[in-house]
Amino acid sequence: MLRRRDVLKWGAAATLAALHTRAFAAAREKPRRVGLIGTGWYGKCDLTRLLQVEPVEVVSLCDVDRRLLDEAGQLVAARQASGRQPRLYADYRQMLAEKDLDIVLVDTPDHWHALPMIAAVNAGADVFVQKPISVDVLEGAAMLDAARRQQRVVQVGMQRRSTPHLIEARDRVIREGLLGKVAHVETYCYYHMRANSNPQPMNPPEGFDYEMWTGPAPLRPYTELTHPRTWRAFMEYGNGIVGDMCVHMLDMVRWALDLGWPRRIASSGGILVQKDSLANITDTQHATFEFDGLNVVWTHRSWGAPPDPEYPWGATIYGDRGTLKLSVQKYEFIPQGRGTRLQGQAVLEFDKYPDDVTDREPLRLEQHVASAIRGHMRDFLQAIDSRGRPVSDIEQGYVSAACCILANLAMQLGRTLEFDPATRTVRGDDEATRLLRRPYRQPWQHPADG
Repeated sequence: MLRRRDVLKWGAAATLAALHTRAFAAAREKPRRVGLIGTGWYGKCDLTRLLQVEPVEVVSLCDVDRRLLDEAGQLVAARQASGRQPRLYADYRQMLAEKDLDIVLVDTPDHWHALPMIAAVNAGADVFVQKPISVDVLEGAAMLDAARRQQRVVQVGMQRRSTPHLIEARDRVIREGLLGKVAHVETYCYYHMRANSNPQPMNPPEGFDYEMWTGPAPLRPYTELTHPRTWRAFMEYGNGIVGDMCVHMLDMVRWALDLGWPRRIASSGGILVQKDSLANITDTQHATFEFDGLNVVWTHRSWGAPPDPEYPWGATIYGDRGTLKLSVQKYEFIPQGRGTRLQGQAVLEFDKYPDDVTDREPLRLEQHVASAIRGHMRDFLQAIDSRGRPVSDIEQGYVSAACCILANLAMQLGRTLEFDPATRTVRGDDEATRLLRRPYRQPWQHPADG
């Protein structure tokens, strides 16, 4: 459990952050104007946590699914201080053409992160974009370039960096040197999260623009796995479990240990067990990210039992003086030999934010992550006010996402890859370099084309 003094310490920091945000809000004559692109489950979760930490005015919502869009409009009108109904759009380009937004949240499926994020910063907005930032490496590079060119603040939704008990573990264990020399890290996910059905093609539901939803991705036959929330079954829209779950844990480890780019990346795996599913993502995969003097290893299996049922998704950091186990729910430090075991748990704030308990589907969020999203939003708002870099700046999002994409490419090609961030190429591998950019379906233009 978190110690009382640690809770008070974290609570004091959160209070100061909240006071800082309120002070800037009071200094403004009008609340920040916010738009959301992608009003599905996590879009609503992110937006409602933003509303919890600052009385912003949500003026615009965009989605290609009319049912989700109308639902989000009603939700926002009921929860924001003004009670106003936001404007509703089916095309993000029309929403951004108004050029009246201070903040844009991009909570679309992964294949639609790059173009709206770049369009939003070009329209003068600061952006919160969900992870992973891109489906191919050069999309992510173009997003970073656009943010820097327009001098906009861009926070990526990798909220492990703002998770109270993980911040405590970093400060209390890693920064205090309790691990000693760290030379190996294991990251993993054993959730049975891969779709295992094989549905037949069908017509998209009424009010859902499947052509626009597909956008630059290949146009697959529509099935009940396509939308909503189950699109991660297909590599056309994302990067499988590596792009969804590894990116969180790799980014958490990079942040905690202050790691940059790995020197080399290797991966192997495939569909080894769940062969009857329509899904084309791997059910088993291993990846190794080689940093100087340190390997970070990833493993996922969407079948069978986890080695440690208490840590089905997490990271284990090994040092010569102790071991640190991290998950979204808790952490544990186990010393080597004599020493004090340390532990902490996710911070729950039900008394202050009862919505964390009372919200039901389709808005229900894992309760342990609510405080992390609020912390992430506060950090985002402070970076906007200071014009500084947020904790999960777009460059950090680019590094973590690109590493996961490169792991999939290494598995596809059957060889280890060495990426050069300066030239944005794979050293000595023209074939891999060509695969850093996916083909875009017409009429959409890849952002690397300028």
